[in-house]
Amino acid sequence: MPGIIGRKVGMTSVYGPEGQNIACTVIEAGPCVVTQIKNVDTDGYRAVQLAYGEKKEKNTTRALLGHFKKANTTPKAKLVEFRDFRAEFDSVVELGREIRIQDVFQEGDYLDAVAQSKGKGFQGVVKRHNFSGVGDQTHGQHNRLRAPGSLGNASFASRVIKGKRMAGRMGNDRVKVTNLQVVKIFPEQNIIVVSGSVPGPKNSTVILEK
Repeated sequence: MPGIIGRKVGMTSVYGPEGQNIACTVIEAGPCVVTQIKNVDTDGYRAVQLAYGEKKEKNTTRALLGHFKKANTTPKAKLVEFRDFRAEFDSVVELGREIRIQDVFQEGDYLDAVAQSKGKGFQGVVKRHNFSGVGDQTHGQHNRLRAPGSLGNASFASRVIKGKRMAGRMGNDRVKVTNLQVVKIFPEQNIIVVSGSVPGPKNSTVILEK
């Protein structure tokens, strides 16, 4: 399979082969169900749709209920589409099949983690862009320690250029962290331990891509 959906449990640390302490993220990945298979003839591209997490039937639309019924599975909370998977996964992709973590990754593999980062609200330039502020408290400065300073526009342009680093909403973005190594897999608990950090708070949805 080209990937799997999971839930971030938290962080821990393990000791590597040379005794080094490695910070790791624990993710409960799967089991997922194949709910749709797309191909070039009918959809114009190759893709497989996986579903993860249980959802109450009363909170599911009738259209989705029929969609899940085709795959012979219960309503799911999260649907993710993995596009353009390699031909080697053709034998694994089957409507209604349950995908587990050991079907996708092995210890030592490298993966990419995609998740929604923590939202931090409206922040100033010091926190958002690591500005130093205008200056010291002396020399007549007053309440300027975390101010952005001059924007650099006068008669030319006479406007703020798009993309200017200024205060604004921070976080709550789709973030991908690449090349995380699989440190340990616990198939019975559907747990995968990867090196490094993964975006998002605890219990947030994480997409692991091969």
